[in-house]
This record gives sequence, structure tokens and C-alpha cells, in this order.
Amino acid sequence: MQRVRNRHRAWIGIQGGVEVKGRELNKLATRSLFSWWNYLIFFLVTSYVVGCSFLLFFAGMDISEAEVRQNALRTFGNVVFLSMLFCLLDGIRRKYTVELPVKRILEATRRITQGDFKARIQTIHGPDSRNEFDIIIENFNRMAKELSGIETLRADFIANISHELKTPLAVIQNYSTLLQAPALPEAKRIEYAKTLTSASRQLSDLITNILKLNKLENQEIFPEVQEYYLGEQLSECLLGFENIWEEKELEIDTELEEDIVIEADAELLTLVWNNLFSNALKFTEPHGKITVRLTGEEDWVVVKVSDTGCGMSPEVGKHIFDKFYQGDTSHTTQGNGLGLALVKRVIDIVDGEIRVESEAGKGSTFLVKLRRTGDETN
Repeated sequence: MQRVRNRHRAWIGIQGGVEVKGRELNKLATRSLFSWWNYLIFFLVTSYVVGCSFLLFFAGMDISEAEVRQNALRTFGNVVFLSMLFCLLDGIRRKYTVELPVKRILEATRRITQGDFKARIQTIHGPDSRNEFDIIIENFNRMAKELSGIETLRADFIANISHELKTPLAVIQNYSTLLQAPALPEAKRIEYAKTLTSASRQLSDLITNILKLNKLENQEIFPEVQEYYLGEQLSECLLGFENIWEEKELEIDTELEEDIVIEADAELLTLVWNNLFSNALKFTEPHGKITVRLTGEEDWVVVKVSDTGCGMSPEVGKHIFDKFYQGDTSHTTQGNGLGLALVKRVIDIVDGEIRVESEAGKGSTFLVKLRRTGDETN
């Protein structure tokens, strides 16, 4: 409890510091517009100009000392008056051209620092008479909009990942408690242990996918480009799921055009094919059919992965590549909604295209297009 209070006080101190700094900036902006320093500059400049003008105008003229003394005080008063007038006019000009825009920007930045990412600034001039302040304001509004979007994504990400983490953790906690029962039969103990293993594997896969997606989105993984036969890669990935399709007695139909060579990161594309095959096998009922096609089209190669599973509605299809999105809201199928988000990110990195064609109750077809480097013959 004491630690919570200390954090609360620290947060209040940070907020108070931000507000104090904001007020100091506003005062500083106001003081810098109307200061004695500005008046002194105008006074010196005016005195210099007037003095030089008098010297040039009356040079060579015979003026008595009495006349000079008589008009010196009046001239000095005029210089003081003109300096004040110029300083006032410059202050008014700067108030409307500098102070007001600066105050708008300071107020908006203060709101941003306090977490209000909806802060926006109205531009000063129209499109045809923009100045530097208008450009700064437009850039600020664009930045605020991006920050608002990032904050929304962050909040959604935290909410989604919290939900996804709670499920396996709850399973692990509950079954760990059940395993502690001294009179638990051996069969039940084995069953609970398998459930724990499955939940821990699900949690591990979730964390692994989060790390992979984070690295891909932050460009921490750079493609290691190499030439290889795409058909061989597809066959190897599909054979990795042989036990699953044999257990569900699925029909596997492959039509892979031979000698298609691409230039890409093989490890990243393996991630794509494994996710697409895994989804197709997961959502296809026993005795269904999985179809894999590889064809070449001019500068592209096209991979189609089709299944006869449950399919999806057009609304689900719009969000299928979003992070943590699952069309099965009941969560009866295993998954965390990150697989297709990883697929989409990899396809973007290798400069390819992906889309899905699906109809509820009639299966789905994922179509991937990649740039080809040419054909080779054995």
C-alpha cells in the first residue's frame, strides 16, 4: 500500500511538474514579446538614425550653440516617443503573428503531455497564405493524429493480450490445484498433466508469436534473400502436418508447377506456409479436402491454399489479418489470432500480395502472389 501511495505521489509530482513547466513557458513567451530589451534596441536604432540624419542634413551649416541646445531636448523627446511608438507597434504585430500561435501550440503540447491525444490546433491562415507557423501546426496535428492511433492500438493490444494470457494461465492454475489432491486417480493425474502441458505450450506459442510480430513490425528481422525452388518448400511444409491430415483422414490435392524459382527469405516464407496449412487443417472437418496450387503468371508466382472447412463471412474476412482477431468468438478452436497477422507482415516485407476468398460453410482459399526471379530446369 505504501508503494502504491509513493507511486501516486510521484505521478502527481510529474503532472505538477508538467503544469509548472507549461506555465513557465507561457510566461516566457509573453515576457519575450514586451521587454525593456526590445525598447532599448529600438531606442538605440532610432537615436543612431536620427543622429546620422541630423549630421548629414546640417553638415556645413552655421548653427549656433544656443539653437542646438534649444532643440536637443525636443529631439531627445522625439526619439523617446518614436522608440516607444515603434516598440508598441512591433509588440502588437508580434502579439498577433507570434504570441497567439505560440500560445496555441504550447497549450496543445501541454494537453498532449497529459495524455489528451485528441488535441488539435486551428491553422492561422488559409491554404493560399500559409506561413511557417501554419506548417508547424499542420505537422503537429498530423503527429497528434498518429499518436492517437498508436495509443488506441496500444490499448487494444494490452486488452487483447491480457485476455489471451488469462486463458492458459487460468487453466494452468486450476489444473495445478487439482493435481495437488492426494486421492487423485492415476488416470486423472495423467489427463490433468496433459492439459497443463497443452496450456503451457499454448502460452509459449503466444509469447513466441508476439516476439516474432514485434520484431517484424520494428524491422528487427531483415530478409536473408536466396534463390530456391518454391515447390520443394511447399512440399516440405505440407509434409510436416502429415500426422494431422492422416488422423482427420483428409484428402490432400497438390498441383505444384515444377522448377519455379523465387528469390526471398526462405525462413520467413516457411512461417507463411506453416500458418496457412495449419489453419486449413484446423478448420477442415474430418474427411474434408485440402488443395494446394502453385502456378506461374508472368512476373509473379501464385500459391493457393484451399480447404472445405467452415469458411467465413465477408465481415470476418475484412479483419482476418488483424492482430488477435478471431472469427470464432467462442474460442472453441485453438489459436491466438496472431498467425495471419504474422503472415500478412511477412508478405508485406517480401513485397508480395495476399488475399482471402471465402464463403460461410463452403471453405476458404488463401491466395499469395510473390515476385518470381525466373524458371530453371534440372
